[in-house]
Amino acid sequence: MQEFVDKGEIAGIVTLVANKEKVLYLNTVGTSDLSRKMKTDDLFWIASMTKPMTAVCAGMLVDEGKIAWDDPVEKYIPEFRQLKVGQEGAALQRPITVRDLLTHTSGLPEYSKTDGHWTLEQFSRQIATQPLRFQPGTRWLYSTAGIDAVGRVVEVASGMPFDQFMQKRLFDPLEMKNTNWWITPENEARYANTYRLNPQTNKLEPAPISYMRGTPVSDRQRPPLGGAGLFSTAEDIGRFYQMLLNGGVWEGKVIIKPETLAAVTKNQIGTITARAGEPWGYGFAVVQDPSKQPANVMLPAGAYGHGGAYGTNSWLDPKRGVVYVIMLERSGFRDVDNNPMRVAFQQMAADALDK
Repeated sequence: MQEFVDKGEIAGIVTLVANKEKVLYLNTVGTSDLSRKMKTDDLFWIASMTKPMTAVCAGMLVDEGKIAWDDPVEKYIPEFRQLKVGQEGAALQRPITVRDLLTHTSGLPEYSKTDGHWTLEQFSRQIATQPLRFQPGTRWLYSTAGIDAVGRVVEVASGMPFDQFMQKRLFDPLEMKNTNWWITPENEARYANTYRLNPQTNKLEPAPISYMRGTPVSDRQRPPLGGAGLFSTAEDIGRFYQMLLNGGVWEGKVIIKPETLAAVTKNQIGTITARAGEPWGYGFAVVQDPSKQPANVMLPAGAYGHGGAYGTNSWLDPKRGVVYVIMLERSGFRDVDNNPMRVAFQQMAADALDK
């Protein structure tokens, strides 16, 4: 990892490897803001690594009978009844389901219009005004907005604001004390800044997070969007995946039932094509053919996880019984899911574990 810093490709990186019981490795290189030494408890925008946590929250409500995977989304977001397909406005052949949202087979695009201070309800209403790209369940199209809508489903089904539900049902039990939708002013100094590599100068320069929609990281008026809204640390992400390694149980407490977790983390899209060798479960990418992507060759079939837009990644290896977490903040990768830092880290960690 130090080589990437020395080459000026990245400001700093935190890496973690853990098994069911403990953290096996935790280290940092580089800086968080091109001057302050990176620390293991620095806060990163984890972007789409938020999606699996949103999916697990939905799974909790499936366990309680408050949500079913095949429920029509319009049951929770009435505006979804008005959806049409394509610019010609074709009628839906069937309603969009919670399953469709979580597997990115809903046909929902991303937002055409947003405001950083809309509520989660307003975001869900807005996406329901846009035409679908295809009939639900027929194709795969990655949609962060669709997972945002899952957060609204959780909110309505539980009768609790989404951020409060996730805090009470996930963060508190797992003692994920550094994970939240907003960074408090006193913790802003721990924020790992986001950068891009300027192709003209080959130097790192600040890169704002467009997903924040112009709001500061501490702005609590920004809604808790389940598609990409969280900030976290490597150790907190490690705790989440340790719970998954333990079959949905944390310190004797069932967070999500094992059978529900099994459904969340297996291929739910059948033969529909998603990413190369990588179909989708509920909120998780699932490795089916490790040979199809450089970052998956050291993982077994059945591994699962998710990455983030600025290079953060977390993956569970069921064969070795470990989780790999890498935290970095840089936009503009040619292939963010196979960024060279993730590939090198996972390969070296896997080689070390196999010795």
